Amino acid sequence: MFATRNSLKLAARSFSTATPQQSKVAVLGAAGGIGQPLSLLLKANTRVTKLSLYDIHNTPGVAADVGHINTLSEVTGYSAKDQDGLKKALEGAELVVIPAGVPRKPGMTRDDLFNTNAGIVRDLAQACAEVCPKAKLLIISNPVNSTVPIASEVFKKAGVYDAK
Repeated sequence: MFATRNSLKLAARSFSTATPQQSKVAVLGAAGGIGQPLSLLLKANTRVTKLSLYDIHNTPGVAADVGHINTLSEVTGYSAKDQDGLKKALEGAELVVIPAGVPRKPGMTRDDLFNTNAGIVRDLAQACAEVCPKAKLLIISNPVNSTVPIASEVFKKAGVYDAK
């Protein structure tokens, strides 16, 4: 009796008519050393239905490579060379991951790293504030403890900051 009841519950869930959860994720800095494997992992995630990749160069090639992974999600690549490439990459995004920036090189101080990556994160955050202000941002550009507050201030300045 219990086996029948449990199997009926399982069957009811299996034939659900609810709309599957769809989500668009944008990776800004997708052609870099972190962005490429991150994009690969996101493509394999069943919750990601659209994966939008953006970088200053080589993004269409990365998108083509990642697109060969046999999942149902759709992959598109945009470059800085494309007209409105960043805007197109961000349109409709619910989650934006920012691994963009330069890695710390030998002899480079933390201040040098900050000066370079702060400008990159600021510009990308401004685009997010304009195009997808409700999207959740995941910033992994170093130094993280300094780049995250920059994005926060950009969103506050644009009037779209949500403390959640």
